[in-house]
Amino acid sequence: MLRDDTVMFHFIGPMGVRVEVGQSLIFLVGLILFLSGGDLLYSLVFVSLLVLAILLHEMGHAWGNIVQGVPVRRIMLHGGGGFCESTRTATRRQQELIVAMGPLTNLALWALSSLGVWAIWEHGSYPPSEAMIYLSMGLSIFAFLNIALFFFNLIPVQPLDGGKLFHLFVLRFLTPAKAQRMTGAVGLVLSVAWIPAAVLFYVDYGFILFFFPSIPAHYRMARGQLA
Repeated sequence: MLRDDTVMFHFIGPMGVRVEVGQSLIFLVGLILFLSGGDLLYSLVFVSLLVLAILLHEMGHAWGNIVQGVPVRRIMLHGGGGFCESTRTATRRQQELIVAMGPLTNLALWALSSLGVWAIWEHGSYPPSEAMIYLSMGLSIFAFLNIALFFFNLIPVQPLDGGKLFHLFVLRFLTPAKAQRMTGAVGLVLSVAWIPAAVLFYVDYGFILFFFPSIPAHYRMARGQLA
């Protein structure tokens, strides 16, 4: 499991949160650069901004924990994305903010990056300098990555934030057992549909999805069992 990935190195990030980088992330970055097709610089910028967007997404979760008094043990970045681990279980209401802050952070970063691109082209010098052109390109890529992560993470499958938020939402109206079965049923349908969707995504855009939701786990949830 990527969650139990071998830690290659760690550092202390914002708010004093320990950030660990897994071996699978290093492998994924190397694979992307190897498959760059000659445009190594663009691929390096792209993958660096992608890792930064994922890190800030997890920092959003960390902030949701800390602001509610839930200590954070670590953030783990791996080849499948990342996760934020707290030292104790948060309440259901606390979890709503914690989970939501990840996608909301990406949405805010998309807005700020887009605003930066707009400011460069609308209020910068004309013609723009080469440095401003490169900055605009970087901000455009960062904006795209963050809005993509925002929508991707809202897909209601486990363990994405969308699946967790959907589960927390239905818990407001259903018993825990019924909420788990409904969450599992919705996730099961989407997990099965994920396979042809990933194939079409690769055929149309040439992009390989490295994340696949677990069909057995959602099936067990739909049956009322632990995922």
